[in-house]
Amino acid sequence: MASELTTKLRVGDHVTTQFSFILSTTTFASSILAGVALAASPLNSSPQADDPIHTPAELVESMHSAFGNNHGRAVFAKGVILEGGFTPDIHARELTKASHLQRLPGKVIVRFSNFSGVPTIADNDPLANPHGMAIRFELPGGGTTDLIAHSFNGFPVSNTDEFRELMLALAASGPCAPTPNALDRFLELHPTAKAFLVAQKTPASFATIAYYGIGSFKFVNAKGDTHYVRYQLIPEAGEELLTDQERESQSANYLMDEIKSRVATAPIAFGLYAQVAERGDKIDDPSIAWPDNRKRVLLGRLQITKVIANTVEEDRSLVFIPSNVPAGIEAADVMSSFYSKVFRLSAKGGREVVGIAGK
Repeated sequence: MASELTTKLRVGDHVTTQFSFILSTTTFASSILAGVALAASPLNSSPQADDPIHTPAELVESMHSAFGNNHGRAVFAKGVILEGGFTPDIHARELTKASHLQRLPGKVIVRFSNFSGVPTIADNDPLANPHGMAIRFELPGGGTTDLIAHSFNGFPVSNTDEFRELMLALAASGPCAPTPNALDRFLELHPTAKAFLVAQKTPASFATIAYYGIGSFKFVNAKGDTHYVRYQLIPEAGEELLTDQERESQSANYLMDEIKSRVATAPIAFGLYAQVAERGDKIDDPSIAWPDNRKRVLLGRLQITKVIANTVEEDRSLVFIPSNVPAGIEAADVMSSFYSKVFRLSAKGGREVVGIAGK
């Protein structure tokens, strides 16, 4: 099985695969209902994960070894930027005092993208999955906060060191590598990564698939009550997926072109939900999805209304920082702070990066 999978993992001269971060927080499902949050159990206190052995710079180097150094994003390199607004739901303030989740609507910047660090990857290539959705919210009092998600409820590995191993395995598993190759061996030792690889979905549109945040966050409300959550972004248009035959018939830019045509006709809407952890849920392991029966609280409605110019410089300078969070939200695992550094390093390249200093 692993050898069959490895045969599919080729893009140009570089080895690629269907693994992504999503930086992202993990979130998606075919149907999701809003619910009332339960108070977090003391057992859900923020875990103390082992410190990563390897640095963010070493992870970026491993991504470049897998996908090539394209002097930009090391993953989710091909994307499209849009603008719109966000209106918080009345139930959001029960979970958090974060200013953008209270009463006032605000502006957002949204970037949809394909996985991999190959900026020319075709939208209909199966290795473009999972797709990414990153959001920058303008805060009512000034400043911003970011949310990163991808179109899979989970993550291929448990920590950043394992993700580096995966990238290095991809880099070492080219067409001339003997079998079983490094990727074969990695997948045999990491069944979650193999499941991640084979369970990807291809959307008809960026607007017709759900997205899941990468990592967990601690919400703190005005009373000081805390809950551990993961984000989910559910499309109001519903889920519309393509079969393999339908995917193969699409153009290389079908997702980029379709989203521009769609938003020119009518706004694109997503519901932003918080999935609330319960006793025994793994807070610090993004590879383990929380059960579907966990409570989900509607945080608000995202409405995307237009495409921006999408110049090369605009895309390169816009870097979403998952640890860029306001009062009332805290990272609950090592992923956010670590990948914030990874994204900055991979995108900087001597340019000024749009982000929050020190995050």
